[in-house]
Amino acid sequence: MASAGIWQWTPASTGRPSTNRAHQAPRPTKLPLTSRCLLCYHLLVHRLLIINPGSTSTKISVYDDDKCLFTESVFHDAPELLRYPTANDQMPFRTAVIMDILKRHDIDIKTINVWVGRGGCAYSQKSGVMEIDKALVEDTAADKGGSDHPAKLGVMLAYQFGTKYGGAMYTLNPTNVDELCPYARITGIKGVYRRAQTHVLNQKAVAKIHAKSIGKTYETCSFIVCHIDGGITVTAHKNGKMIDSTEGAGGDGPFTPTRLGSIPVMEIANFAQEHGTEVLKTMCSRSGGFVSHFGTSDARKVHAMKENGDEKATLIWDAMVYQICKSIGAMAAVLDGHVDAIILTGGLVRYDDIPAMIKTKCSFIAPVVTYPGEVEQQELAGAALDVLRGKEKAFRYTGKPVFQGFAWDRD
Repeated sequence: MASAGIWQWTPASTGRPSTNRAHQAPRPTKLPLTSRCLLCYHLLVHRLLIINPGSTSTKISVYDDDKCLFTESVFHDAPELLRYPTANDQMPFRTAVIMDILKRHDIDIKTINVWVGRGGCAYSQKSGVMEIDKALVEDTAADKGGSDHPAKLGVMLAYQFGTKYGGAMYTLNPTNVDELCPYARITGIKGVYRRAQTHVLNQKAVAKIHAKSIGKTYETCSFIVCHIDGGITVTAHKNGKMIDSTEGAGGDGPFTPTRLGSIPVMEIANFAQEHGTEVLKTMCSRSGGFVSHFGTSDARKVHAMKENGDEKATLIWDAMVYQICKSIGAMAAVLDGHVDAIILTGGLVRYDDIPAMIKTKCSFIAPVVTYPGEVEQQELAGAALDVLRGKEKAFRYTGKPVFQGFAWDRD
């Protein structure tokens, strides 16, 4: 009598029944206990690894279906990451960080069967869940979307683990989801266009949460959403689309703990002539802002200096918030002044002086509401589970950008 358990069947030598007992129905071979335990996970549980690399941190979560087993974020100060010339060069470092976290939480990586990574840097795409495949990874690594941001590593790490250990691989709402209106693309240089580059994942998730809280849907609201953390982006959301935004990693909008922000072009040209364009590119997303002023991207240190009365730290911290307010005003104009709420989200919103200053300067536009931190881990996990359960369908990477120029560009 066959004993209960997980079984591996040895294929029969022939497809036809045989009177020879040696060639009768295949005899079950019982797997070793450890292999049976791993197979149980793959058969009975969706165990998801959520990978979220940021400009100042590596955050991962492990879910068993809807249950979050843990979430942990490891902070990386800018000098630590600036040892690597590009985001791609951080792959071994980020891999080691993830493996160390899993080890400390006693998670065998072989029990994971769904890999979900934050994404960006490939060609711009529509919003939604996207399968991670070789084409997406190659274009992500090559920065086909025009920027080099650590969010890209989520896709690359998910693919690295997924191809090694097996399982489904997904990403959701990468940083360059493109829903810009035509006005938002135009610049004063022929053939040079502004790109969609923002904190899409968290901004859309928080906007949906707030819309529900006021008895509406995201698709019927007009919001200004500000993601305020190591990177800062301010975006106009109208009827479920991000129609305009600051281009955070492209040297646009407020400066941040790691980014230089908007600077008059002549000043930038003079700086590049003296220091070189490669230095300037790095300052767009990794070594600008607080890093340039204080040698650290650690907002805790800079805010502590402000609290202790440091004149420089106080001026620079408050100037950053002042620039956020200017961007909010610009997005209010984009929305014709019809704004349901100004939504503040991201890690730095936990510092009370940031919402306070924004409320003082911008509450005449619309109510200012706060959602400190982010909901990216839950959003990535939930979206992947919806696909796995057949509630939603993941799309494939197209290999081409959403915006490919205007008609006159092709004449």
